[in-house]
Amino acid sequence: MMRMNQLFLATALFAAVPAVAQTPGFHVANKFAIGGTGNWDYLTLDAANHRVFIARTDRVMVIDLTTGKVLGEVPGFKGAHGVALSPTNNRGFATSGEDSSVVMFDLTTYKVLGRIHAADDADAILYDAGTKRVFSLNGDGNSATVIDAIAGKSIGTIPLGGKPESGISVGNGKIFVNISDKNEVVEIDAATLKITRRWSIAPCGTSTGMAIDLAHSRLFSVCRSKHLGVSNITTGKLVTTVPIGGGVDGAAFDPATQLVFASNGDGTLTVIHEDTPDKYTVLETVLTGVRAKTMALDPATHRIYLGATPAAFVLMVMEKKQ
Repeated sequence: MMRMNQLFLATALFAAVPAVAQTPGFHVANKFAIGGTGNWDYLTLDAANHRVFIARTDRVMVIDLTTGKVLGEVPGFKGAHGVALSPTNNRGFATSGEDSSVVMFDLTTYKVLGRIHAADDADAILYDAGTKRVFSLNGDGNSATVIDAIAGKSIGTIPLGGKPESGISVGNGKIFVNISDKNEVVEIDAATLKITRRWSIAPCGTSTGMAIDLAHSRLFSVCRSKHLGVSNITTGKLVTTVPIGGGVDGAAFDPATQLVFASNGDGTLTVIHEDTPDKYTVLETVLTGVRAKTMALDPATHRIYLGATPAAFVLMVMEKKQ
C-alpha cells in the first residue's frame, strides 16, 4: 500500500450519525504505550478475538484491543506490508515485500507454517471466504498471486495491467482492486481468476485504500489527489467524488452509521456521511497524528484504529463528545 512509517496506533469510537450533518467533535479518551521498533503498514482487525495485526518491517505484531498489550509476534519478514486472516483453518497470511513472498502462520500460536512465493513488491493481501483463496496484490509485479488457503500453495497469477493497491472481497465471488497508476478499478472473478471488468475513477488519481457499502452497491476508493471516488459496482461507473485530506492511504465504511472514513498522511481523518448512495457530506476533519495513513474499522463497536508517527508506539482511544 503505501510505504511504511514509524508506528503509533489510534482508536476512534463513533456514535450513530443521522441522515443530516451534526455538530462534529472527537476527543482522546485513553492511551496505551506499546513500544517497539520498526516501520509499519496495514492494520488488520480480528474483531471476534479482540486483536489487531500490524505489519512492522521484519515481523507482524499482534495487539490486544482491550489492554493494548502485545499478545505475540510473527517473525521472518523482509518488508512486512499486510495480513489476511483465514479463520476456517486458523491461519494467517502476510506479505513480505522485499523477498516477494507470503508468510503463512498459525493464528493461535503465531508460529510460521510456511512461505509461498508471490511476486515483486507483495503488498496488500486479502482473503475470499467463498473460494477460500488468498490474493496477494503485488505492486511492482503488476499482478495478483492467488493462494489456496487450505493447501497453503500458490495456484495462479493474475496480470492486472497496472500497479495494484488495496483490494476487497465482497463475498459473492467478486474482488475489486484499485489500480493506482491507471486511476482504475478492476473486478476479478475469484473462482475463474479472470478480470471481468475495469473502469476509470478519474479525477480520483493515485488510488490507495478501498471500502464498500454492500447494501447500496457503492465502492469507495481514496486517492492521493485528495479525492474519495464513489463507484456504482452494478454499472461499473464512477458516480461522484468527495474532497479528503492529503497523503491518504486508508478507507473504511461503517454500515450502521453510514459513515465513510479516509485516513490521511497529513495527520487528519476525513469523516463523510452517505446521505444517499450518490450524495455525500463531509462532516468533519479530525486531527489524528503525523502521517496517520492506514486504519482498520470494527463495525460492531464503531471503533477505528489508525497508525501515526510519534516517538513511541501508542494505542490512542478517541470517541465522540457527548
